[in-house]
Amino acid sequence: MSWIQRLYETYEKCAAAPQFANDPPMPVSHTRQQAHVEIVIDGGGNFVRAAIVPKEETIVPATEESAGRARKAVPHPLCDKVQYCAGDYEDYGGEKDIGFPEYLVQLGDWVAFDPNPKAVAVLAYVQRRALVRDLVVASILHTATDGKLIREWSSPEPQPEVFRMLAPDPKTKERDQGSLFVRWRVQIPGDAVSGVWDDPLLTASWIRYVSAKDTARDICMVTGEVLPIATNNPSRLRHGADRAKLLSSNDKGGYTFRGRFDTSAQTYGVGSIVSQKAHNALRWLIGRQGYKSGDQVYVAWAAGGATVPDPLANSADLFSVAAPVTTEPPASQYFGDVGQHFAMRLKAAIAGFRASIGDSENVAILGLNSATPGRMAITYYRELSGDEFLDRIANWHLSAAWPQNFGKDREFVGAPSPKEIAEAAYGRRVDEKLRAATVERLLPCIIDARPVPRDLIVATVRRCCNRAGSENWEWNRTLGVACALVRGSHKKEGYRMSLEEDRNSRDYLYGRLLAIAENVEERALHAANEKRETSAAKLMQRFSVHPCSTWRNIELALTPYKNRLRSKRPAVLLEREKLLDKVIGLFQPGQFVDDSALSGEFLLGYHCQRAALWGRGPSESSPVEDDKSPENGVQK
Repeated sequence: MSWIQRLYETYEKCAAAPQFANDPPMPVSHTRQQAHVEIVIDGGGNFVRAAIVPKEETIVPATEESAGRARKAVPHPLCDKVQYCAGDYEDYGGEKDIGFPEYLVQLGDWVAFDPNPKAVAVLAYVQRRALVRDLVVASILHTATDGKLIREWSSPEPQPEVFRMLAPDPKTKERDQGSLFVRWRVQIPGDAVSGVWDDPLLTASWIRYVSAKDTARDICMVTGEVLPIATNNPSRLRHGADRAKLLSSNDKGGYTFRGRFDTSAQTYGVGSIVSQKAHNALRWLIGRQGYKSGDQVYVAWAAGGATVPDPLANSADLFSVAAPVTTEPPASQYFGDVGQHFAMRLKAAIAGFRASIGDSENVAILGLNSATPGRMAITYYRELSGDEFLDRIANWHLSAAWPQNFGKDREFVGAPSPKEIAEAAYGRRVDEKLRAATVERLLPCIIDARPVPRDLIVATVRRCCNRAGSENWEWNRTLGVACALVRGSHKKEGYRMSLEEDRNSRDYLYGRLLAIAENVEERALHAANEKRETSAAKLMQRFSVHPCSTWRNIELALTPYKNRLRSKRPAVLLEREKLLDKVIGLFQPGQFVDDSALSGEFLLGYHCQRAALWGRGPSESSPVEDDKSPENGVQK
């Protein structure tokens, strides 16, 4: 149970840390709820006014049972839904579980133990059993002609705001106004804090009351001490409507331990306070720095609260966290030794994280997902020393670094994120489950330094070669991601991010030839002010499978464009023809006529040669001309 131990330590270190004073982890014996209605009363428990609450979560006192409630009618002790707080809810036609008697008893016990003025005022008000009536008078709740709460708005008048806030019942499609969540504001002369959720004295009063209650005690597997044991662990970890739990032992309905243990107490033993602190720390970490995609969540953290790099971020996001102010030029301007420049920036960024984490600090990486609404699983967990974690992050970003083009204002040099890799391999409309599975497969490649799955590389390269149906920006993004994956999976070859004119491997040279042919046609089209796809772009997929035979078709298709350049841009044509001859001359005997399929390496040569040609521009001997690259480097 190292994960819960690490989360418990995180809470203990961060709850009172001054750097988190404005956003601390949630206190124990509390939960977050989406409040809908705010009722204002005075110190004597008299109704003052009520209003709809804007969309925001409120931290409210809760018991262990109410914080983890799913179907049972277990009320919170102070703020809760109308069906629990209103003694007259049933009088107005309420049909949901009536929890007011339990709510009243629980609040009364708290006040008897520690009579906090705000809790006393709320108790005095709810004892009058007039909450629904007051909200109807205040036009918050709405009734029909028979005096019962409306469940379906059929009037031609605009629908009230409370009906838009309520989710319809899956079966009846009705909206029960008893589900509106109420929070309290108590106005007491001389007390500057009126909101019960903001009063630290009220919070401390409730925690003292809960801690004093008699509960079953046993050995806590986290601390090793004899503590009150948790019997109902918190939910709502990923978001307010999340019902899935990490710890549960419901054998009657889910058969989670039958055949292995006799009772639920034998399955696990975690102290109630320890469980709450660990779950609150996890909820806090997810909200601050977690990666969320549907039901999938990943979070990396240091127990001391130090800033750690997100393992699922791309290099641009990594640099923005490490150094918000950067002078890095767009990736399209890199034509020199871009690798050295990137390595220096990465080294500086990692050094900043290393200074923050420290030598003795460990970093934990936790992945969560759920297949059902009630059960959550830990899909990934690793603990690494701070130095080892940063070394793994640096190795991933350095090995998979490549100029990326994600749009006009989103160009950078570095590694793409797993989410971007999934979209490059399967399209930006990739199924959410497939995206989540791809991210889950790539995380060990980053943290555990495993090779990138070959099928992902092949899928990305194939999709890059098949340019039909892709938008210009999408294809450029796929090209950068494909090159990053190919480069990262062939570390021994030592591919640079700039053009390697001395590299004579067959696939690399064929990629250069394709880029030169495409550039010749683009220059001719640009000179004639035409915009359409080049023959090289159309035949790219076939070229990747049969390069030699396809090259003959591409070369023949270049004839009219060479003639056009010969009359308008002779210097450009001469330079390109010399470059073609030079590249063809680099082929080893028998390589050029080899018509077998190309590997992803040809994309590296293609991308580097294309960038070098557009970055170099016309030669000095050519006439002055406005020969800028088309947008994103490719015409459509």
